[in-house]
Amino acid sequence: MPDWLEIFVRSISFLIILFVITKIIGKRQISQLSFFEYITGIVIGNIAAQMSMDKSFFISEGLIALFVWGLAPLIAGYLALKSKKFRTAVEGKGTVFIKDGKVMEENLKKEKYTIDEMLSLLRSKGVFFLADVEYAVLEQDGSLNVLLKKDKRPLTRSDLQLLPINEKEPRTIIMDGKLLNEDLSKSGKTKAWLDEELEAAGVTIENVFLGQVNSYGELYLDLYDDQLQVSASQERPLLLATLKKSVADLESFALATDSQEAKNMYEQNAKKLQKLIKQTEMYLQS
Repeated sequence: MPDWLEIFVRSISFLIILFVITKIIGKRQISQLSFFEYITGIVIGNIAAQMSMDKSFFISEGLIALFVWGLAPLIAGYLALKSKKFRTAVEGKGTVFIKDGKVMEENLKKEKYTIDEMLSLLRSKGVFFLADVEYAVLEQDGSLNVLLKKDKRPLTRSDLQLLPINEKEPRTIIMDGKLLNEDLSKSGKTKAWLDEELEAAGVTIENVFLGQVNSYGELYLDLYDDQLQVSASQERPLLLATLKKSVADLESFALATDSQEAKNMYEQNAKKLQKLIKQTEMYLQS
């Protein structure tokens, strides 16, 4: 066998083997690495590269080495699930950099981080002013998690005493101009509904690069032709306008009637609708 062909075959073989090992080890190996997994990954890659290029090694020897190093993180992961001490020893634990708004200088020195590096990590989280931070911890994978002070956190619906909104996963129902029937069914919509929406937007399904249904049942379309603009859904603004008109109608009825009982009923229902509008107005306007 020619040298180039042997190297080609060995490279392809170990590429497939590495792919299988990575799938067995799991997604964690390619996302959040512990120190042990980091070392294991380097060694496995080095073995595969050496076995691909160095013909003095037998493939069987490389397979044995890959098997041992591929098995190591699986065993370590199993032991980590069973023992917190082992998990702490192998994966480490988070280090507090900021506590109660104060920088923990000793912890920075322990992890060999400068104040500039910490500020850079904070900026990567969208935090540019140290005084805004209540708590920050450096995780085992080297990422920094930040808790802002109470008055610096974004407002939530609960802060405004608004009703919670349970959002669902958006569904992609059109991709590359083709309908995905299974996802359309899971979104709770029908083909007839989609046809009406496409007709209202003035496009055909073949013109759509990507189509998604959000948790509110609204259709988003991205067209192949970027010059064309698809009008935004008006369902929620129209609903808000209808609710406000209903309040005005009820108040008008209350003024027009001579019956005190009917007047009270209209006024009470108008107040209920006004309360509902106040709770949902931000959502309906978006």
